[in-house]
Amino acid sequence: MLQDAPSLIFALSKLAGIFLDPQAALFLLTAVGAILLFGGRTARWGRRLVTGAVLVTATLWIVPLGSWWLGALEQSFAPPDPMPAQVDGIVVLGGDVDSGLVRRAGAFALGEGGMPRLTATAELARRYPAARIVFTGGSGALFAPEDRDADAARPLLAALGVPNQRMVFEDRSRNTHENAVESFKLAAPQPGETWLLVTSAFHMPRSVGCFRRAGWTVVAFPVDHRADPAEAISLMRGPGRRLAEFGRALKETIGLAVYRVLDRTDAFWPRP
Repeated sequence: MLQDAPSLIFALSKLAGIFLDPQAALFLLTAVGAILLFGGRTARWGRRLVTGAVLVTATLWIVPLGSWWLGALEQSFAPPDPMPAQVDGIVVLGGDVDSGLVRRAGAFALGEGGMPRLTATAELARRYPAARIVFTGGSGALFAPEDRDADAARPLLAALGVPNQRMVFEDRSRNTHENAVESFKLAAPQPGETWLLVTSAFHMPRSVGCFRRAGWTVVAFPVDHRADPAEAISLMRGPGRRLAEFGRALKETIGLAVYRVLDRTDAFWPRP
């Protein structure tokens, strides 16, 4: 039973993520409310649900709560200034591209997110030609274990000019905790070495906490900033973007809390 615990936690985290998506939750709330409207005794509850969904949607659209929340996560760690004179290694987390789409449509089917982690890694590899590079990422999909981030990243990093002989690809990990544990085993970092950790800025607190818990001291190099520090109350931003920002911040904060309870990080909200 204990051996199955990591797989059970992984599956539950993926299923929970569906219900933590504000757009999906609000749609379901509206749909249930609309159905209840057709019942005589339930019509009042239907009106309440539909009205509540509309009010929540309008609030999250007009007031950039998600952007402010996401910005707080992103500002937890800043890139090193000045940059280290010497770097022994660079570890980059998967998640840049849709590995399933890459498998089905080709190496350069990146999806809508681009590849900020990979491009940053390529630039850091040029800046530090002696640094070892570890890419960590297996499949984060619940029903597609064959869609591994490492497989998708390999040709892209080569196209960006990073020789494969400089790279070590870890393709077993399914989440941030396993990223840290599995890549630590492969890299075997020595005391006193300087390793840069490359991942999205909003994800950096949880990532650093996991790597610290794994026994690895890393220097944060956040990329892929998404929140606008100057975001203000406005209708000029699309509701889809605003809801997506809120959902991302919500999921990441819950992830921080769950990881702390499971003792996978060294703090609820790790800081430099």
